[in-house]
Amino acid sequence: MFMTEAEFKAADLLKKGGVVVLPTDTIYGLTGSALSPETIERLYRLKKRNPLKPFLILISDETDLGRFGIKPRPAEKKLLASVWPGPVSVILSCGAGGFDYLHRGTRTVAFRLPEKAPLRGLLKMTGPLAAPSANPEGLPPARNVSEARAYFGDQVDFYVDGGFLTGAPSKIVKISGGKFVIIRPTDSSA
Repeated sequence: MFMTEAEFKAADLLKKGGVVVLPTDTIYGLTGSALSPETIERLYRLKKRNPLKPFLILISDETDLGRFGIKPRPAEKKLLASVWPGPVSVILSCGAGGFDYLHRGTRTVAFRLPEKAPLRGLLKMTGPLAAPSANPEGLPPARNVSEARAYFGDQVDFYVDGGFLTGAPSKIVKISGGKFVIIRPTDSSA
């Protein structure tokens, strides 16, 4: 898999607890290690986000769910395989101890397995990443690095330029009664 110099630098910073704005498979994300409570708190401060709203987590493959104590049943695995990899985030129960900093008392977290292979490769290097949209809460998601810099300036450790992105935030669903229930359609802002 080919990675640019910027992607290698981003991966290195993310592994060390840094915060990086990078293009995801949908829009620019404000990313940081989902396994670092300190990094997660930094993301909340940067986004000025409601501290009760959990972040979306990007994973490199379904086995990453095990890092959060999540073991999908066969029927759930089949549903996940129908939307992953792709631009669909799935809310799953995350009641394992030690993840309160992620689920914020909801005991659930939305996970997405991105469609873009280079992004999955980066995730294999960094581990799961919290990846809310690159904007302060209530403002439109950044469509390019210039807009992200206008929001965050030097408060972010690094920016990966993926050009102008016109995608929509991911659709968010949850599994209920053996099927998906839409929580947020793709045409809503993150």
